[in-house]
Amino acid sequence: MTPTRAALPVASAFGVDIGGSGIKGGPVDLATGRLAKGRERIATPQPATPAAVAATVAELLGRFEVPEGTPVGVTFPAVVHHGVARSAANVDSSWIGTSIEDVVGSALDRPVHAVNDADAAGYAEVRYGAAAGTRGVVLVVTLGTGIGTALIADGRLVPSFELGHLEIDGVDAETRASSAAREREGLSWQEWAERLQRYFGVLEDLLSPDLFVVGGGVSKQADQFLPLLDLRAPIVPARLRNAAGIVGAAALAARAAGKAVTA
Repeated sequence: MTPTRAALPVASAFGVDIGGSGIKGGPVDLATGRLAKGRERIATPQPATPAAVAATVAELLGRFEVPEGTPVGVTFPAVVHHGVARSAANVDSSWIGTSIEDVVGSALDRPVHAVNDADAAGYAEVRYGAAAGTRGVVLVVTLGTGIGTALIADGRLVPSFELGHLEIDGVDAETRASSAAREREGLSWQEWAERLQRYFGVLEDLLSPDLFVVGGGVSKQADQFLPLLDLRAPIVPARLRNAAGIVGAAALAARAAGKAVTA
């Protein structure tokens, strides 16, 4: 059965979150940061080559009525430099050195703005989520299989600010402080919090942020570990959860296209 195509509101952009297991997306109301007409999800093709992923993104957009000129943003699980993938986490290695914007844009026959997935989620939290209205430096940290980070200074994203791989005490930080490390080693909340304290303490000494925002699935249990941390800056859980990548991709695409993004 062909899905019903939903019309977009006027002040909107379209966001697509490309992941290793699923590609999800939907239109975003730029005034509120909410999904305007719900979202759709399609399994990531295997192998996740550029052509296969681009075709899946085109299929996803085809489920909505997306007017010409609507900004389209896509997240990608890699270091993204001016729209080009410089790494390939959980997707095919043929992405390395490939322009995400060219490949996906050609499949859609429209311009595309590509960003790192953590950058998109972080920007969304600053525009519409837990850090909305915060002035100064905000550091958004996602704790999951690895550690993703996004740095936003006075509302401006500093792209590809990868701090999950900081070497701390001679060890790659995410191998000890990610949510996956807690589960793999069977750590108690207190034991994991001690590792997080060391990690966030180093980040704070380096960057002196005005606010930390913690995302990732484990943020749903933030009350189990955030109160155990002793930092100078406030630290709060993310609010947008699974929608953050879609919302951030849409908002960044609108900004890149010169469209107004208000919150």
